[in-house]
Amino acid sequence: MSDIIWPTAYLPGTTDNYVSNEIIVPDLTAAQVWPQLNEPLRWPGYYGNAADIAFYDGAGPELGPGVRFRFTTFGFPVEAEVVEYQPPAAGQPARVAWHGWVEGDAEARLDVHHAWLFEDLPGGRVRILTQETQIGAPARQLAATRPNPMLNAHQEWIEGLAHSARQAVAE
Repeated sequence: MSDIIWPTAYLPGTTDNYVSNEIIVPDLTAAQVWPQLNEPLRWPGYYGNAADIAFYDGAGPELGPGVRFRFTTFGFPVEAEVVEYQPPAAGQPARVAWHGWVEGDAEARLDVHHAWLFEDLPGGRVRILTQETQIGAPARQLAATRPNPMLNAHQEWIEGLAHSARQAVAE
């Protein structure tokens, strides 16, 4: 199976916080799941931890290479820029990743790399993988919290994503 492509500064195990969430879903394809993530304005409809989504520079409503956007998650106003973008194509997984940041002094600054992979598998299944690394004091606080809020919220996100894709296919 395919892996996330990590920038050196965000390599898991070298950052302040890291989580990985994955599900494998029958009877869906990467192409059917893709629009649910590629159009961030859909996120609040299936993921309760995303709000206040807006695009910069006339971009949107879809993500794309270099697209700048913002959203609120975990109470943080995150600025983001798409740094990897590969829509679904035969024989290769779909990929999207963004660098996100929260401005502030040393105690409030947060930098993240959030990556997604949608991979068609034999037998009519799709693998949905999301992984995120974070750097900064807020990341250290999230990593020390039990249960881990980022791990649980991202599980909600991928399960909501699959459910939303299934609903869209049924319509």
